[in-house]
Amino acid sequence: MGNFTLKKKERITKKSEFLKIGQNGVRYKTQNFLIIIFSRKNSELRRLGISVSKKVGGAVKRNRVKRLLREFFRLNKGQLPAACDFLFVAKPGAAQLNFSALSQELMDFFKGFN
Repeated sequence: MGNFTLKKKERITKKSEFLKIGQNGVRYKTQNFLIIIFSRKNSELRRLGISVSKKVGGAVKRNRVKRLLREFFRLNKGQLPAACDFLFVAKPGAAQLNFSALSQELMDFFKGFN
């Protein structure tokens, strides 16, 4: 059961880390997300960062998108590449997605990514 938790060390929290990933990571686009992946050498840990601007919608919509992304990461982190930081930047269409549509879009991306 512990494999499906999202620990604090698996989150990207500092502004300097977001900037480092944004500058040095590799960018990929899906229909509703910009995904920036930054590979780290010395750790097997996968970390998650989320950025949702006001263009997506009001606070309720932004928080919902963040909750859905955290849930996707929590459930699927074992299938994602190891030793990477993932920064998800939501585009305005992300607010209309339900969890199954969001999961399908991201799983399709990561299947093609590997």
